[in-house]
Amino acid sequence: MASLERLYFLTMDEAHIGHIAQVEAACAAGIRWIQLRMKLASDDEMREVAVAAKKICDAYGCTFSINDRVHIAAAVGATGVHLGKEDMSVGLARRVLGPGRIIGGTANTLEDIREHCRQGADYIGLGPYRYTTTKKNLCPVLGLGGYQRIMDQLHREGITIPVVAIGGIGKEDAPALQEAGLHGVAFSGMLVHAEDRRGMVNELKQNVIC
Repeated sequence: MASLERLYFLTMDEAHIGHIAQVEAACAAGIRWIQLRMKLASDDEMREVAVAAKKICDAYGCTFSINDRVHIAAAVGATGVHLGKEDMSVGLARRVLGPGRIIGGTANTLEDIREHCRQGADYIGLGPYRYTTTKKNLCPVLGLGGYQRIMDQLHREGITIPVVAIGGIGKEDAPALQEAGLHGVAFSGMLVHAEDRRGMVNELKQNVIC
């Protein structure tokens, strides 16, 4: 599997532009890992958007993931899928999608991470960092201290899976999260609401990620 990007954009339902426009904006701004996340859509609606979104991601050379719906990821040829805590297990998704797809799992606790690793996940989306409407059903809010404790324990256990911080991440949070050992950061509103999206992404890449 190719190395995972460190900036991970998730489309959002509560936005002033649609999902396809969000994908286009993120790709144009320099993001190279996109997740289509449509919690309110029907399968037919999401499949239609996914086909269009994948074309955009392919044109930019982006990794393209689908949130939750493994059958849609398989149908449109997505690079991978991200699974929430109430969704299909990582192990079952692997059997459906095969060994070549990137499968991530949402985690809120150390035990969640251990279980995803046991089932063969490629990365973890750990959160929330702070309260956010995109992760409002996850608790507790971890904060920087929570991330540090979990990353320290993973290190002690020799667990090296890439962990991506998610949930209410702001540009100013990224340096401390990377210092705590996180592989990268996932975000939605930080990019959607930015006045200068390319500038924001470039700043993250130049001053935080590289």
